Amino acid sequence: MIYGDDMNEILNNIKIIRRRMETACKKVGRDAASVKLLLATKTVPPERVRVAIEAGETLTGENKMQEFALKNPALSDLKYERHFIGHLQTNKIKDIVKYDVHCIQSLDSVELAQKLDKRFQAEGRSIDVMIQVNTSFEQSKSGLEPDNVTSFIKELKNYDTLKLKGFMTIGLFDSDEDAVRQSYVRLREIRDHALSGGLISPNSSELSMGMSHDLEIAIEEGATIVRIGSAIFGTRAI
Repeated sequence: MIYGDDMNEILNNIKIIRRRMETACKKVGRDAASVKLLLATKTVPPERVRVAIEAGETLTGENKMQEFALKNPALSDLKYERHFIGHLQTNKIKDIVKYDVHCIQSLDSVELAQKLDKRFQAEGRSIDVMIQVNTSFEQSKSGLEPDNVTSFIKELKNYDTLKLKGFMTIGLFDSDEDAVRQSYVRLREIRDHALSGGLISPNSSELSMGMSHDLEIAIEEGATIVRIGSAIFGTRAI
């Protein structure tokens, strides 16, 4: 449990982020309600996450399975939505089920799709997924190359348990705002191309992009989910 200044800092940071989101939406004529705030809680202690969830921010995301193992028992009395936003190894698929993950935002290979589908067929249930795209073309990042997304969408239609909700990217971390923006423009264009071509429905058109340092650019380019960690919880441990 945390009290006093720590709690107030988190609550105040949420207000600041919400204000930034609203301002960015207003700038481009969007409804602020069209953008969801996802709490990126990597290495954040569960008691700090609890403050944000109890304040009404009930969408969370983790990069590593061990974070679910740490936080889920401590937060089991709360109702909140859990997304997996990191690189998912196939040997961790069982934990997706164990920790009742609602959405995998980082689907990026046919092998992973096949193994997820096999597991969820056995479970008799489905799971929401988003396709991760490497729109900055950085070798250090996971995700499909943009040119491979269309064929991957078609392949996904073979896996009934995987419900496509949209697309995710990790934007270019750079001082060049135009270059950062372009990495988000690419994801929007990929989504729009899939929509106009009838490959996906509007129910599959979410765009998860933008973090603490560049959420405004992402929202201006169409983000429907922004993933915010340090601007709410402070600089995280490595």
